[in-house]
Amino acid sequence: MTAFLASVATLDEMEIAFGAGVDILDLKNPALGALGAWDTHDLIRAVAFIGGRTPVSATIGDLPMEPEPLAAAVAATAATGVDFVKVGFFAENNGDGDAQLCAQAIGNCERGAARLVAVLFADQSPDFSLLGVLAANGFSGVMLDTADKTSGGLRHHLEDHRLARFVEDAAARGMFSGLAGSLALGDALPLLELGPDYLGFRGALCGAQDRRGALDPHALAQLVTVFQDWNASRPSQATATAGAQAAAFSPS
Repeated sequence: MTAFLASVATLDEMEIAFGAGVDILDLKNPALGALGAWDTHDLIRAVAFIGGRTPVSATIGDLPMEPEPLAAAVAATAATGVDFVKVGFFAENNGDGDAQLCAQAIGNCERGAARLVAVLFADQSPDFSLLGVLAANGFSGVMLDTADKTSGGLRHHLEDHRLARFVEDAAARGMFSGLAGSLALGDALPLLELGPDYLGFRGALCGAQDRRGALDPHALAQLVTVFQDWNASRPSQATATAGAQAAAFSPS
């Protein structure tokens, strides 16, 4: 089974996506960058509204790769009660730190029950050897995304066989995997074939394909149907992975 993650920009969008039956609600402000962060007070309101009925993830913003600021942002976001905290490992935003030091600082920060998800960027020559470091420092999941939303989608930057290898490598290290990055409706089926734990969408949920635009309920419903049909057509696979996915994505 592959879960459908919908990135939502406002509390109203979150309610629409929740009502449509998406699997994971991803709280992200696209106007503020690839991983633009919501206001902390809105995160708290969102968590209270959902009340543990479905997993909620939140981004910490497009921050430099500096251990102490990243760890502080993760701790502050985790304190709102979200289930997952997504952290971007930006190759072109290195600051004075490096990926290993950042992973260690984040892994050691106070985050309660929130689980860590690292985001690597397909348009920044991602280093897949980092997966071992992430697993060793307590990251539950890892995903691929794109940093520059004007330079083409995920599959423009990485071939499907490399995406499949990423999914396999994450699983081998005990982490769940996600694929995202300017994905269109037509990308859903080819990427579902690769077996990631979830696919993430934003632009495709907006009628004009502008990720900063408003969520379009019709576009959302189309994708919900694609995922429902796909997962229903593979009952043996869904049965084999249901327990592992329930553990990975159940709200904390």
